[in-house]
Amino acid sequence: MKILGVDYGTKRIGIAISDDDGQMAFPHSVIENDYKIIENFTKIISENKIEAIVIGESKNYKMEDNLIMEDVINLKKVLEKEFDLEVDLHPEVLSSAQAEFFQGKTEMTDAAAASIILQSYLDANKK
Repeated sequence: MKILGVDYGTKRIGIAISDDDGQMAFPHSVIENDYKIIENFTKIISENKIEAIVIGESKNYKMEDNLIMEDVINLKKVLEKEFDLEVDLHPEVLSSAQAEFFQGKTEMTDAAAASIILQSYLDANKK
């Protein structure tokens, strides 16, 4: 089962994709959070035969919702309606900082953060 991982940001959205077996996460791309968001998700989901989506649930150190959680919830609802796929939230704290620590700040940092979120989800849900 191929799963799409999402690191939501108000300007950019990091995308990661699992392998066919849903065991390993790999950074895929970074898309702009703009008027073409659904078009971009449609292309990625279609080309990669995605069967489920995981979005990072933005929390602070106290595990309270960050300010962008309202936008994350709205994206979840839109993706569920638009693609008729299961969309799960998975807690994440500082995934972007972790990605930057390991690889430095690059144009793919948000995609690397998405792969950290997705890998955490895959590990937590191994059968």
